Amino acid sequence: MAVIVISALACIGTIAVALAKPRIFFIPTLLGALILLFSGLLPLSGAISGLAADSDINPLKILVFFLSMTFLSLFLDEIGFFKYLACLAVQKCGGKQIKLFVILYCLISVLTVFTCNDVVILTFTPFICYFAKNAKIDPVPYLVSEFVAANTASLLLIIGNPTNIYLGTMAGIDFVAYFKVMALPATFAAIVAYIVLFVLFRNRLKQPIVASTENVIIEQKTLFVFGLAVLATCTFMLAISGLIEVPMWLISVMGLFTLLFGVALISLFKRRKPIELLLSVRHAPWEVVPLVISMFIIVLALENSGTTEKIAALLNSGNALFTYGIASTLSANLINNIPMSVLFSSLLAERGDLTATYAAIIGSNVGAYLTPIGALAGIMWLGILRNHGLKFGFGKFVAYGACVAIPTLFAALFGLQFISKL
Repeated sequence: MAVIVISALACIGTIAVALAKPRIFFIPTLLGALILLFSGLLPLSGAISGLAADSDINPLKILVFFLSMTFLSLFLDEIGFFKYLACLAVQKCGGKQIKLFVILYCLISVLTVFTCNDVVILTFTPFICYFAKNAKIDPVPYLVSEFVAANTASLLLIIGNPTNIYLGTMAGIDFVAYFKVMALPATFAAIVAYIVLFVLFRNRLKQPIVASTENVIIEQKTLFVFGLAVLATCTFMLAISGLIEVPMWLISVMGLFTLLFGVALISLFKRRKPIELLLSVRHAPWEVVPLVISMFIIVLALENSGTTEKIAALLNSGNALFTYGIASTLSANLINNIPMSVLFSSLLAERGDLTATYAAIIGSNVGAYLTPIGALAGIMWLGILRNHGLKFGFGKFVAYGACVAIPTLFAALFGLQFISKL
């Protein structure tokens, strides 16, 4: 019982701190893990063996994978790649909001597929705030569609979301196997999400755009081409990782070191500081590291106390595809989707069912836009809006989120059900 109480308080505290101080939201979870260790409720030897385990669910390997891929995306962001694409999209819309809405939805979806949803959201949000103010249009349709598009398109590839990486790697799913299963559910989800968004905002999008953004020029073209080449090569290597039998975390690390070494050489040749690398290091989501490790320790304690077995038995009593899909969506909005993934990795290990794993992955992505608590990006997204003087309260987020998330979740789960029967 003590383990359950401490774990619950840690999760509740994480939510409370996340809404007030997003940058230190991991502290309650870290404190909960330390209490479990120092009280003896989880032996230190058990925690060390779990963190050092030579297995696919080793959280350290998964963190290395996530941070490496995120760093590659952040570097392109610092070069100005994402802002350049966004401004290009605005220039192509011809002053029509509906056209811009479609272009941005598709652009954000495509970028998320090959990078990471958190990076795309945090990159495009300031741009949307700036453009909407300059053009004197309502930013809400674009802000909501951006958040939905990124967290829906992230379903397509295993690298789209850290929760995909964690749960997929835990289950031994490689890059290609993941894509074969999730292509249809992701497509269903993207189509349904877009239809709902268009219905919600169609009247607001009829107003003309009266201004445009400034031209954005990528000044460091050599660094841009090199960074894009590294990301493309790394993505290709991830796609064939199962064939060449090289773990995905190792491929991502090789990509990261290639980027670091190459950029250092180019900067040395040009006699300039590698400013983009330094900024990427500063903006990397380092707070994810203590969060994931602490949650992993909490899950080990729950396993040790037999709690996870009871939860797994409850979920396994029904149709696993829907019980895990719905439960993961709700759980993500109680404890955030990254801690949820750590918990569900233990629950899914009890079942050993890949369909349930894919369902949990769907819930961790779609659940991210049900409430702001669903994902780290949601919490940071609200913070960005506050910094730009835009009011977007918790209730407003849930109202829009529920309208889109519920039909999108079931569309994705039905797509998964169809694939699982083939």
